Amino acid sequence: MSALTPPTDMPTPTTDKITQAAMETIYLCKFRVSMDGEWLCLRELDDISLTPDPEPTHEDPNYLMANERMNLMNMAKLSIKGLIESALNLGRTLDSDYAPLQQFFVVMEHCLKHGLKAKKTFLGQNKSFWGPLELVEKLVPEAAEITASVKDLPGLKTPIGRGRAWLRLALMQKKLSEYMKALINKKELLSEFYEPNALMMEEEGAIIAGLLVGLNVIDANFCMKGEDLDSQVGVIDFSMYLKDGNSSKGSEGDGQITAILDQKNYVEELNRHLNATVNNLQAKVDALEKSNTKLTEELAVANNRIITLQEEMERVKEESSYILESNRKGPKQDRTSEGQALSEARKHLKEETQLRLDVEKELEIQISMRQEMELAMKMLEKDVCEKQDALVCLRQQLDDLRALKHELAFKLQSSDLGVKQKSELNSRLEEKTNQMAATIKQLEQSEKDLVKQAKTLNSVANKLVPKHH
Repeated sequence: MSALTPPTDMPTPTTDKITQAAMETIYLCKFRVSMDGEWLCLRELDDISLTPDPEPTHEDPNYLMANERMNLMNMAKLSIKGLIESALNLGRTLDSDYAPLQQFFVVMEHCLKHGLKAKKTFLGQNKSFWGPLELVEKLVPEAAEITASVKDLPGLKTPIGRGRAWLRLALMQKKLSEYMKALINKKELLSEFYEPNALMMEEEGAIIAGLLVGLNVIDANFCMKGEDLDSQVGVIDFSMYLKDGNSSKGSEGDGQITAILDQKNYVEELNRHLNATVNNLQAKVDALEKSNTKLTEELAVANNRIITLQEEMERVKEESSYILESNRKGPKQDRTSEGQALSEARKHLKEETQLRLDVEKELEIQISMRQEMELAMKMLEKDVCEKQDALVCLRQQLDDLRALKHELAFKLQSSDLGVKQKSELNSRLEEKTNQMAATIKQLEQSEKDLVKQAKTLNSVANKLVPKHH
């Protein structure tokens, strides 16, 4: 698809150029995109002349640009509304393969490309919306992170690929609306990149930025390392927004069964999550039991060590008392040696006392840890009991849903059987009707024959009556 706007290098373009641009941008110029409720309508414009006039007009380019802005705004409304509704119905995180999300990015890309000034390079003219998006980090400091991430991606080689990656990261960050509002409010900076009548410079851009606030309710996750964003073709798929009455009527009959199947899948998924949680809790309980046994063993060892220390302390006290008594009774010469032994014994006693205090502190810590472990075990057991009760309730609901499904399947089979019986009865009635019609025809023919015979008999009787007279 070509550019969205006709070239604006000449101050007064001719009608031939306008005609060529209108023919190329058929979905933006030859048709007007409007909204009928929540569906898309394409109405052909009768007031655009695609035949060259002898004199150039000065109002057609502005009219085409205004029409393009209105079309893009309506497409953005439909795309954003459809994306939000489908994402909420889906109820999970969106990825890059989700079709409504892909169409949203295509529409946003067209909105950002509208009215871009062409930059002349060695390869020709180039239009890229990466330049305006780079300005956002100067206006909102939080955008510097995604800009740096885009620049660091190894697979992106073109500015348009970087712009597409920037849009995806901003949506993941749930700040796309904030960034677009900050960018639109700085029209003096945008004038370097856009024409005066571009979408980003007019009121439609502010409206689209306001609509983007609704996308903050969507959770999206993209893996852009292996995705080729440089060579993607951005074409809007109108079939996603065109109303199809037959499909909508046909899908109403399967609504209840679809809802029941969705509930069944949800309950099964919740059941799997609960089983995984119970397994994790059981593993934690086993680990706590192992640590509890280990702590009890360490506590027993510490108690034995305390007993031995107490025995050594008693022995040291007895030795010190014996040494004191011997010092009182013995000569003065031996008092110096006994005093040294006493000081060593006191030192040893102090060390043993300090060691005992340390062991007692460690024992208190181990006891408190054991109490905490026991409390955690009780809480885990309570949690496991609650999870098991919830699991039983969910299994009961799953059984009810399965019974309802079987009942619906039985009703469906019985209805099919009734339809077959009615069709057979109808065929029999048709055969009897045909037989009765044939019988009626035979009776009519026999009646005609009897009438003919009666006439012949009357004529013969009339002939015989005069002869008899």
